[in-house]
Amino acid sequence: MYSFKYKHRIRYADTDQMGYAYYGNYPKYYEIGRVELIRSLGFSYKSLETELGIMLPVVSLEARYIKPAFYDDELIIETQLKEMPSKMITFHHLIYNESHELINKGIVKLFFIDMKSNTRVSAPQLLVDNLKPYFE
Repeated sequence: MYSFKYKHRIRYADTDQMGYAYYGNYPKYYEIGRVELIRSLGFSYKSLETELGIMLPVVSLEARYIKPAFYDDELIIETQLKEMPSKMITFHHLIYNESHELINKGIVKLFFIDMKSNTRVSAPQLLVDNLKPYFE
């Protein structure tokens, strides 16, 4: 398993009239988590697209709202890969508040798509090679 944590502060623009983090922002928090997890492996999400010609469309998103988050809270977004990606990659997200209480969890599944042929492909070797030590 590979796991990465990233801190994110809730901005005023991310809240509803009651000062709660708007529920529709959680998929954005998941995206922040997965982009930063990829960056933690030594390359960027952008380089997957621009250098390797691979895009990752979301095919499934599941969210569980446990407790609210509020304006100016600092969230800890923990993103986990529990299995080696193949033609699909599944990110497990755990979001904690400043008190380290679990407030949200989600699962996002994405396919690897070759941008030229628009067909599903296997995970890029660069990603597999960087993750291999965590799954042996």
